[in-house]
Amino acid sequence: MKTYLECVPCLVRQTIDTARQVSDDPTMHDSIMREALSTIARADLSLPPPVLGGVIQRIARVTTGNDDPYRAAKQACNRIALTMYPELEQRVLASRDPLETALRLAVAGNIIDFAVHATVETARITESIEECLTAPISAQVLSNFRASLERARDILYLGDNAGEIVFDRLLVEQLPMEKTAFVVKGRPVINDVTREDAQVAGINDLVEVLDNGSDIPGTVLSDCSASFRSRFEDADLIISKGQGNYESLSDHEHEIFFVFRAKCQPIAIDTGAPVGSIVFRHRPRPV
Repeated sequence: MKTYLECVPCLVRQTIDTARQVSDDPTMHDSIMREALSTIARADLSLPPPVLGGVIQRIARVTTGNDDPYRAAKQACNRIALTMYPELEQRVLASRDPLETALRLAVAGNIIDFAVHATVETARITESIEECLTAPISAQVLSNFRASLERARDILYLGDNAGEIVFDRLLVEQLPMEKTAFVVKGRPVINDVTREDAQVAGINDLVEVLDNGSDIPGTVLSDCSASFRSRFEDADLIISKGQGNYESLSDHEHEIFFVFRAKCQPIAIDTGAPVGSIVFRHRPRPV
């Protein structure tokens, strides 16, 4: 997916949020913003938005010397989600279709996205849960998902954000875990998941956890490690969680199930899904 002009104001807001996250110094805010604006002005907008977002986040980290500006915020989101987990687990186990319910709850957790919202309140997460449990999803894509899970030998689940990863755990527990690996970022960026978040969420106790070697808030294969690229290409099935992963992989020729909430107009344009709706899309492997 290309970077739309409508993405630019969002990237500017992300820069402001990150600058304020790491420092109270207006001079530093000014320095970060000026360099970010210069970078945006020179950017190749044919590239996916996470590429430019990653560059801007690097500017903020280098300028401030803070390698993980959102660490405290990520920890708080994980704590909130973990308090919700026992009740949500029971909802999955008591449902008529645990896989579908877990999928819907995983999508609900996608509301925890600091690249879109500077803060996410507990009430908004609860609201997202109720919305996603009743929102329409494609029965055909769900049927395809079940069939793909059954025949796949190597499944990669591309994680998205802290806090959200606890909701992902509900879905991971409904997958064939012996052949599933959960993918995190190689280094911190915004509130994207790292190995630390996977451990806190208990993902390490369920499946293999591997990192992609990148600090881009998506999955841009050219920026990932050689070992991850090899694993990605060898996988039978990719579960791509979150908007950033969709933005960076929507044109990739692989069997991918994209799972997220549409959060902005450029995504609505690209997917045809209204802002706020569930996007559950299947890209079959080319024959």
